[in-house]
Amino acid sequence: MADLTLGSDAVGLEVGPLTHAIDARWLMAYAAGLGETAPGYYDTRAAGGPAAHPVFPVCYEWPLALRIHARIASETVQQRSVHAAHDLTIHRPPRAGDTLVTRARVVSLAQRPPGAFLVVRYETVDADGRPVTTTDYGSIYRGVAVKGPDREERPWTADGQPPAEPAAVATVAVPATLAHVYTECARIWNPIHTDIAMAERAGLPDIILHGTATLALAVSRVLAALGAGPEQVRRVTGRFTGMVRMPSALTVRALPGRGDAGPTWFDALGADGRPVLSRGTLTLRAR
Repeated sequence: MADLTLGSDAVGLEVGPLTHAIDARWLMAYAAGLGETAPGYYDTRAAGGPAAHPVFPVCYEWPLALRIHARIASETVQQRSVHAAHDLTIHRPPRAGDTLVTRARVVSLAQRPPGAFLVVRYETVDADGRPVTTTDYGSIYRGVAVKGPDREERPWTADGQPPAEPAAVATVAVPATLAHVYTECARIWNPIHTDIAMAERAGLPDIILHGTATLALAVSRVLAALGAGPEQVRRVTGRFTGMVRMPSALTVRALPGRGDAGPTWFDALGADGRPVLSRGTLTLRAR
């Protein structure tokens, strides 16, 4: 019988550094994979090149995620991992021409009712060592137990409830091919999103859309509703609470903050009206 445990001694494990050259092609491909049509995402004439989508940092963090999961978990346990929560701080947007250096560290592993909740922090700096992005990436290993006491160097704090129910701001069509397109454009390869046999082997009913794609689609619609640009985003948080199958549709809802007093709350409902993304917040830079 497979050992479905993760040892809490994994907390403190570090991988990296990993260096990436950010170019206009990658930035534009990520935006195109989401179906973005705003000219700023494709303007190679602009100073600094095309705008980076706020969720683009997941692209250069992904290779280190693979290293972390391979170091701490067997292949069987890895297949039980799903993206559960995200907390991204953008110190300044990545730009074409950047050379970025990313390091990752396991900062928390604790037992939760669905399984083992793992948090990895990704810290990315530019060639001069200045911060660009910081991400706390939470994963649930479904049905996996934590071996040893819970260890939380950095307890998860990006939670809360909106003060009122958000209102619908957009409906997003999710085509049957979106996971395949997003995989190639983001350069994020996880077979549960494109290979039906692997998805079924992992206990899923079908291939499902990447959590980061769901988050990015929602962030795009919230920005449009606010009349804001991607360069204004300072922080994005959210929890993934349902699977997005394809083809389907999402309803994005938002509750804007009051001026600079707080973030805009948002979520996304699946075609059946159930939440697939919950407790989302989007914080803009002060004008």
